[in-house]
Amino acid sequence: MGRGRYVLPRLFYFFERLLMTLKQTPLNTAHRAMGAKMVHYGSQLDEHHQVRRDAGMFDVSHMRVIDMKGEGVRDFLRYLLANNVDKLQSSGKALYSCLLRPDGGVIDDLIVYFMNEMWFRIVVNAGTADNDIAWMIEQATVRAPQLQITSRNDLAMIAVQGPNAAAKLWLALPGSQTSAEGLKPFNAVEWDSMFIARTGYTGEDGFEIILPATAAPSFWQSLNDAGVKPIGLGARDTLRLEAGMNLYGHDMDETINPLEAGLAWTVDLVSERDFIGKAALVTKPRTRKLVGLVLQDRGVLRDHQVVHSSHGDGEITSGSFSPTLNQSIALARVPSAVQIGDMMQVAIRDKMLAAKVVKYPFVRNGKGLI
Repeated sequence: MGRGRYVLPRLFYFFERLLMTLKQTPLNTAHRAMGAKMVHYGSQLDEHHQVRRDAGMFDVSHMRVIDMKGEGVRDFLRYLLANNVDKLQSSGKALYSCLLRPDGGVIDDLIVYFMNEMWFRIVVNAGTADNDIAWMIEQATVRAPQLQITSRNDLAMIAVQGPNAAAKLWLALPGSQTSAEGLKPFNAVEWDSMFIARTGYTGEDGFEIILPATAAPSFWQSLNDAGVKPIGLGARDTLRLEAGMNLYGHDMDETINPLEAGLAWTVDLVSERDFIGKAALVTKPRTRKLVGLVLQDRGVLRDHQVVHSSHGDGEITSGSFSPTLNQSIALARVPSAVQIGDMMQVAIRDKMLAAKVVKYPFVRNGKGLI
């Protein structure tokens, strides 16, 4: 089984490497000490299985934490985000949403946490963070100039994911279990100087911990001592693809609306509230959708490969070999008439190979779903 089967698209590598070059995280020295090679620490395949079967940790400090505070912050977020923050009523409750352009294109996907009526916390993607903040400030200048929008560059972020994530986190953070053990998915709690959220990007149980940047190296070492192995960017991508989770710049961007990106569940079109991009989503006909593909022949599905169906052509947005399923999988944007169970043809190295349309996610909690 050649190493090439696990190599990610060059664009993904370049993008992540560029981010890390421009912004070294507080854990840069720790990564080097543990032998990291940017996209992996050792075998990418072993790292992938480590998360599915035990627990692994990811440095996601390049993500940006934004604190939005002031009178009327909820009203402003009702208008700013496609999902409805009125769903957030208890402290620490989280909501996944998209930040949209007026034409419905996705500026970014993000998680917003309700802290109190004067404070919401938002976590956005690294590559879009500066544009996100500029957009938020631009909109707030008109609608809510009283708000304080602060990029928390003093914070780091570490994800701990896997079936044994909770047990090993309690070992690394003695005393935290009392406050965080009962956390349900998409909820967070403040403990000591840490913000512990039961969220993740792998399809496994786990946590994302926001903490002072100065405390990140010692916490990283404590996790390592508790048996949580460091995981690189390569495994992070195959894990999220198996979990059917979008990657910004691949499965969505400013030219794609959330309905075409498989994110209709993150858009509230039921309530009467207006939000940026709503008019475009309501009036624009939906001609494309995101589906899962499983290759039926030998080969590997990759980004930008063209897919053919009786309803027209589409394109793979994210593709790779699935270590858990031991076969190649992909997300693809195809004509809306395509249905689950349909067979498609994928152009791979001048050959037309068969792929079956399936419902994603492909894997959840370590188990294949297809």
